[in-house]
Amino acid sequence: MIKHCLTVLLLVPSLVSATQTGPELGKAEGRCRASEPGPAFLVNVVGLRDRKGLLKLEVYPSNDRDFLADDNVLIDQGKTFRRVEISVPQSGGVQMCVRIPGPGAYSVSLLHDRNSDHRFQYGFDEDGIGFSANPKLHISQPKAAATRVTAGGGLTPLNIVVNYRRGLFSFGPFKAQ
Repeated sequence: MIKHCLTVLLLVPSLVSATQTGPELGKAEGRCRASEPGPAFLVNVVGLRDRKGLLKLEVYPSNDRDFLADDNVLIDQGKTFRRVEISVPQSGGVQMCVRIPGPGAYSVSLLHDRNSDHRFQYGFDEDGIGFSANPKLHISQPKAAATRVTAGGGLTPLNIVVNYRRGLFSFGPFKAQ
């Protein structure tokens, strides 16, 4: 009996570590190295509304079940999930690099987290969002096929246009007034 209880107690820490959560998940795997040869996406961020907050770039498997799925679930199942997060640069062009496991099809999301709370805020004056392949956005998330991009073995360039809420049911690129 004591031996059985000891086995259970020894397993509990490993179960807890297997279900870690938080904004750090996927960052070590996604971080590009200096002079990154790839495979990686080199993302040009287009259309920022302002220069505040964070930019969070995430890579997912390109299928509807896994696209935008919980990062804990994807990691626990051994599926692709990568994250890179930076403070929005105060000036100049914005480029982000995210490593990927290898050549193939992926779906990429980009969040302009204007208040740095690590969550998407859906109000009129809140966060912006964009996806690889730049699909037209509506109130629901796009299908994985609309965001699918194919990476090669080196650096694969992408342009992602950031969209902000416009009206009740649509998103679009920021237009200065």
